[in-house]
Amino acid sequence: MTNSTTTSAASQGNHWLKTYYFGRAAFSVVWVAAAFTLGKSTPAIAALLLLVYPAWDAAANFVDAQRNGGLQRNRTQALNLVVSTVTAAAVAIALGLGMHAVLGVFGAWAMLAGALQLATGVRRWKSYGAQWAMILSGAQSVLAGAFFIKQASGAALPGITDIAPYAGFGAFYFLVSALWLTVSDLRRRQAATSQA
Repeated sequence: MTNSTTTSAASQGNHWLKTYYFGRAAFSVVWVAAAFTLGKSTPAIAALLLLVYPAWDAAANFVDAQRNGGLQRNRTQALNLVVSTVTAAAVAIALGLGMHAVLGVFGAWAMLAGALQLATGVRRWKSYGAQWAMILSGAQSVLAGAFFIKQASGAALPGITDIAPYAGFGAFYFLVSALWLTVSDLRRRQAATSQA
C-alpha cells in the first residue's frame, strides 16, 4: 500500500469521525441550552430532555459503530448502545420516583458509558490518532458519575441543571476531538504533498 493510499484511507475514516464528533457536540450544546431555559422552568420538558439524552447516545453509538465495521467489530460501542438504551428506560421509571432517583440513574450511566468511551478511544487511537480528548472525556465521565451518585443520596433536591454541565463537558470534548482530527488531517495532507 502506498503512502498516498494510506493517507487517503485515514482521511476518509477521519472525515466520518469529524462529522460524528461535530454532530455530537452540536446536539449537546442544544440540549444544554434547552435544559437551562425550557427544562429549568417546565418539568414536562425537563423529563423529555432527560429521556432524550441517553436515547440519543444509544442511537449515536449505533450509527458510529455501523459506519466503522458494525457492532461485532466495535464491542465497546455495542455495549454502550445497550447501556444507554437501558438507561433511557431506567430514567423513564426513575422520573416517577423523583429527581434523586433520576440523578442516581444518570450517575450509574455516566460511569459505565464513560468507561466504554475511554475504551473506544484507546482502541481507535491506533487507527485514527487524536483520541486523547475522548479518553479524557471518558475518564471524567466516570468521575462525574460517582459525583452524581453521591449527590443522589443528599438532601438537596437535584434538577436538570445539575446534569446539564455534564452534557456541556461532553460537548467540549467532542468539539476538541473534531478540531484535533481536522488539524491532523491538514498536517497529513501537507506531509503527503511535500513528499509527492
